[in-house]
Amino acid sequence: MLERAKAIEKQLIDWRRDFHLHPELGFNEHRTAARVAETLATLGWRVRSGVGRTGCGRRAGQGAPMIAIRADMDACPSGGR
Repeated sequence: MLERAKAIEKQLIDWRRDFHLHPELGFNEHRTAARVAETLATLGWRVRSGVGRTGCGRRAGQGAPMIAIRADMDACPSGGR
């Protein structure tokens, strides 16, 4: 996994910078969620948008085992911690 991250390090940095340039508060992460869904779709994933309002997810296969990943996409308001 570390080798894969190193291989796309520049892209990861670009994504982080883009998200930080366009912070969105909780349940208003429309741009961020759209970018995440778009990126996952380019990887060939079938993406389900609107999960928990502005989240996105992917379901693959059937039955166990199952892996779930959760990541926050919202930003702190100006002057936040």
